[in-house]
Amino acid sequence: MERFQPPGWVEGIGWLSLAVGFASALVILIDIFFLGYRQKMWIMNLVYPITALYWGPVSVWFYFRHGRRSAKPLVSRQGLPDPDKLPRWNVLSKAISHCGAGCTLGDIGAEWLVYSFALTIGGKALYADFPLDFALAWLLGIVFQYFTIVPMRSIGRVRGIWAAIKADTLSIIAFQLGLFLGMWIYQEIIFAPGLPKTTATYWMMMQLSMILGFFTAWPVNAWLVRAEWKERM
Repeated sequence: MERFQPPGWVEGIGWLSLAVGFASALVILIDIFFLGYRQKMWIMNLVYPITALYWGPVSVWFYFRHGRRSAKPLVSRQGLPDPDKLPRWNVLSKAISHCGAGCTLGDIGAEWLVYSFALTIGGKALYADFPLDFALAWLLGIVFQYFTIVPMRSIGRVRGIWAAIKADTLSIIAFQLGLFLGMWIYQEIIFAPGLPKTTATYWMMMQLSMILGFFTAWPVNAWLVRAEWKERM
């Protein structure tokens, strides 16, 4: 099936959006790994730059304003911030970013697998994207959650795996539903019959879809934190 080729100016915006995302991630990576502000919880060293791939400058602002506060050099001088005293939006933003980081890596990997092997369902790559995206996003999301829950609760591996599944499965489903809705809109409506994965426009729309997933995961994470299935970070 012939794909929609975006106009040059749209593709230019796509490249700019990707450049901003990568530059934002690089700024955070430099601060963490080269300037020595590694996070007390090591998995967050990955979460913040991965989140910046789709949130861009918003993630940079959040990291320097709030996330950096949990870096080892600052914690050794000032102690960890009390999560019970943090604003609700702050706690939920970290919780969703944590889930979203695993989803983001899983989605990127799955998208390229679908492209590399020319996978389709019902003749459409989009419908092959959905199950493979979800499978890898769930797997990596659980891994990310495992390395949060185990050190915070000091529990064993088996209990840690179950706790991670319990804490993040609903969050991943909610995040992926928003992402899939965004993908369906831009592939089936805005840019029908679909954008090639080799265009910058495709990945710019994925960035926007991930932001949508961030917000669809918000109410679920609010409940998970309130029910104490998920830790207040």
